[in-house]
Amino acid sequence: MKKWFVRLALTAVAVFGFTVATNMTHSTTAEAATPTYSNIYKVAKQQLGKPYGWGSTGPSRFDCSGLTSYVYKKGASKAIPRTAQAQYNKYKKVSYAHAKKGDLVFFGGSKHSISHVGMYIGHGKMIDSQNRGVIVESVKAPWWHHVGTARVTDLK
Repeated sequence: MKKWFVRLALTAVAVFGFTVATNMTHSTTAEAATPTYSNIYKVAKQQLGKPYGWGSTGPSRFDCSGLTSYVYKKGASKAIPRTAQAQYNKYKKVSYAHAKKGDLVFFGGSKHSISHVGMYIGHGKMIDSQNRGVIVESVKAPWWHHVGTARVTDLK
C-alpha cells in the first residue's frame, strides 16, 4: 500500500510540474509572438557606431543583413534569413509609400540582385550597416537604388 501511495504521489507531482511548465512556456510564447517596434528599434540603436565587417553577424561588427538578422533575433525573438537577397525573397512586399517602422528596405540592381538591406525607422530614414559602419541614413540616398520594401512581421 505504501509503494502504491508513493507512486501516486510522484505521478501527481510529475503531472503538476508538466502542467506548470507548459503554461509558463505558452505565456512566454504568447508574449514573444507580438513583437514591438520599440524593442527592435532599441536593439538597432544600440548597434550604432559599430564597424562594418563583410559576413559579420554581430555583436561587435555587422554587415547589412547580419545587422537586420541580429536586430530581429534579439529584439523580436524572430529568426530571419541571413542574406539580403534571402530576406527580400521571403517577406511580403509593401510599397515604400506604405512602409512602416521596422520594415526592411532593399537595394541593388533589381529584385533578382539585392545587394543591401536596412531597417526603416520612419521619416525616410533607416538604420543600416555599410562601409561607414552602423549608421542612420536616408533611404533615398543617391548611392542606393531602392528596389523594394518588405514587412517581416506586424509590430505593435
